[in-house]
Amino acid sequence: LEPAERKMDPRNHSLLTEFILTGLTEQPQLQLRLFLLFLGIYVVTVMGNLGMITLIGLSSHLHTPMYYFLSDLSFIDLCHSTVITPKMLVNFVTEKNIFFYPECMTQLYFFLLFTIAESCMLAEMVYDCYAAICKCLLYNAIMSYYRCFQLTAAVYILCIIHLTFHTCLMLRLYFCKANVINHYFCDVFPLLELSCSSIYFKESLALVCSSFKVLIPALTILISYIFILYKIFHIHSIEGRSKAFSTCSSHIFAVAVIYGSAAFMYLQPSSVSPMDQGKLSSVFYTCIVPMLNPLTYTLQDRDVKLALKKILESGKCR
Repeated sequence: LEPAERKMDPRNHSLLTEFILTGLTEQPQLQLRLFLLFLGIYVVTVMGNLGMITLIGLSSHLHTPMYYFLSDLSFIDLCHSTVITPKMLVNFVTEKNIFFYPECMTQLYFFLLFTIAESCMLAEMVYDCYAAICKCLLYNAIMSYYRCFQLTAAVYILCIIHLTFHTCLMLRLYFCKANVINHYFCDVFPLLELSCSSIYFKESLALVCSSFKVLIPALTILISYIFILYKIFHIHSIEGRSKAFSTCSSHIFAVAVIYGSAAFMYLQPSSVSPMDQGKLSSVFYTCIVPMLNPLTYTLQDRDVKLALKKILESGKCR
């Protein structure tokens, strides 16, 4: 076969052993600046999330279901950022960003694992808010430590089962075109753009991924907040309403930031190309959001600020 024919022959998809990532930009003068910028973001992300996990572990009055889930969220954000950012930093200082096929599939697997786990963890946190506001008399029975552990374990088990199925589908994709991925990491949609498998198969794969990653957790959060708002508006005292709102204000902000980045991806004007559009939203989601979550809860949550103050004061006394 001629080279052009061999590219279009799906039987030769197994010959593809590596991808080339275009990265965030192809302008050499920006590489060093972007390296320093994202290195700073990653350092803040690691320190913020590790600090949040440590703070919750050291502060006995934060040993409640809400902060148990927040600690899990910080762990997920830390892992989520670590899956993407170190490789991106390496790409800023190398001339050719080569990604071998097994490495690409591994990164994709763990990226989706922590993406779905984050969405599900937010859904569990809003369920905790729902139990605290709508079922306050039964809260301790509903949200026991054993129940919290069960919910967390269920998230990871469901994610692993779903992603095992999803990865098997991804491995069936034919890559018989060029091996250049117009992105800075291995994501589903850039790989689907590169694949020459049937349109029906690619659309089905995208639907499976999107529905589990976004739709199901988003519907859970939406329905829970409808019940929460209904309950809050039926509280007669202003003080009671204020306390109820403060219970879930930080969570509302976190949900708005995470799902807002997804909306940003799809609501851009048509003058922006889909892949550039995807890069912008992906940078926000993979790098900025994991950095913002611990800062959000530290600045907005009264109990977290109080715990941090006590830790700092005890350190000064020593």
